[in-house]
Amino acid sequence: DIRLLRKCSQTELADLLEVRQASVSKLERRNDLHVSSLRKYIEALGGKLVIQAEFPDGSVRIMEIGEKE
Repeated sequence: DIRLLRKCSQTELADLLEVRQASVSKLERRNDLHVSSLRKYIEALGGKLVIQAEFPDGSVRIMEIGEKE
């Protein structure tokens, strides 16, 4: 959905990621993936991946896994 919102084809994204189109298709069909893979995907589309944990008394933005802002 994100790729389509960014008006980018699988082939165009594959070129940006330097992988085959089939690899992008496979990634998009997965139910579970590594954060590093998602980060590369988002960055190739021109974005920045932000992970945030929400708690009743506040939130914590996670900059890198294992680090917090």
